[in-house]
Amino acid sequence: MTLRTPDPTLSILFVSNGPGELSTWVRPLAEALHRQLLLRPRAPQSALSLSLVLVPCPNATGQEADAASRWSQFDRIIPARHFWSLLLRPQRFGSWPSQGVVVFLGGDQFWTVLLSARLGYRHITYAEWVARWPRWNDRIAAMAPSVRDQLPRRLRSRCEVVGDLMADLSSHARAQDPLPKGEWVALLPGSKPAKLSVGVPFLVETADRLAAERPGCHFLLPVAPTTSVEELLRYLEPSNPIAASYLAGIQTLLPPGDSWPWRRLLTRAGTLIHLQEEPPAHGVLSQCALALTTVGANTAELGALGVPMIVLVPTQHLGVMQAWDGWMGLVARLPGLNRVIGWLLSAWRLRNHGLLAWPNISAGRVVVPERVGPITPAQIAMEASEWLQSPERLEGQRQDLRALRGQPGAVAALAKQVQELLPLALSD
Repeated sequence: MTLRTPDPTLSILFVSNGPGELSTWVRPLAEALHRQLLLRPRAPQSALSLSLVLVPCPNATGQEADAASRWSQFDRIIPARHFWSLLLRPQRFGSWPSQGVVVFLGGDQFWTVLLSARLGYRHITYAEWVARWPRWNDRIAAMAPSVRDQLPRRLRSRCEVVGDLMADLSSHARAQDPLPKGEWVALLPGSKPAKLSVGVPFLVETADRLAAERPGCHFLLPVAPTTSVEELLRYLEPSNPIAASYLAGIQTLLPPGDSWPWRRLLTRAGTLIHLQEEPPAHGVLSQCALALTTVGANTAELGALGVPMIVLVPTQHLGVMQAWDGWMGLVARLPGLNRVIGWLLSAWRLRNHGLLAWPNISAGRVVVPERVGPITPAQIAMEASEWLQSPERLEGQRQDLRALRGQPGAVAALAKQVQELLPLALSD
């Protein structure tokens, strides 16, 4: 049954899932629509609202709704745990306008098919690799022509190639929040507990070792919106058994000072790690010479910003297996079997050299180095030092990354598609 109400207002409703999609797809598109239209909540008297629905996803952290609420972009945000209730009884979450547009921006595309049918709204899917339900899509905004080519001929007229939303990240990021001069290395331990339990102690020790190799090096750690500095520190305590495998420790947490706006970690080895706690950190990240990152959405963001990177998957810790995306991560989380299956999956991944970083998956070849196996902070610090000593290699990787993303403009093109699906009276 389609829900109808006499409410004359209209709604744009984003559907998404994890922290990577929120920061790289949802937030830029929301900003673009706020610039072009009068939208609630920023225009309280407007007839048009912008809402966010989060959908169930094994790779989500559970903190996405809180993170998105800090951006002041959405009239209402429905957490993933309430998604089924929303489908069954939408009125529990307030009145819904009789007309609107549902925009798919991450998760399972089928959820937006269900939601748009339930609310009686039009529906547009941003398809990165494939449009899975084209006959039920009013519009398909494709990242690349290959998405359109896979569609049945009779449905291709619904599809427009808008480009890669991630390509827009680098267009203005470098002008924001300029970093002090020097050689900056970004540390990205991840956003989910399974990754953080490994990534935090691993990267803190790596920073100590790299600082010893290159004393002038500065370190930046962007704090993911789904975690906090205090939580990061807990991963260096005895309560995290993996921390005992590393020579990582924090001496103190320094407050912001008159000459520096951020908090900083001072390690026991004397290394300063600067904390950027206001996501997204695109402006400062884009100024880093190199990033050391776990696998996941981080690699897509760094690639879009043209930041050279080394991607780390220390397979000596089963926690990193459980944090992998897709079916491998799901299987590795099976109770009772995760140890055996996790070991088998690691061995298979190593033997078959499967590509893990998004730039490599997109290119179908190795663009950024992936270090998969029982790697150590000493090895990674040495490799990072070698990269930093070769500016021409860094520039080569940076150019390869920029070539993969294509030209900016996808956010504006998708915003235009969304507006065209609104009733004609609104577009005039």
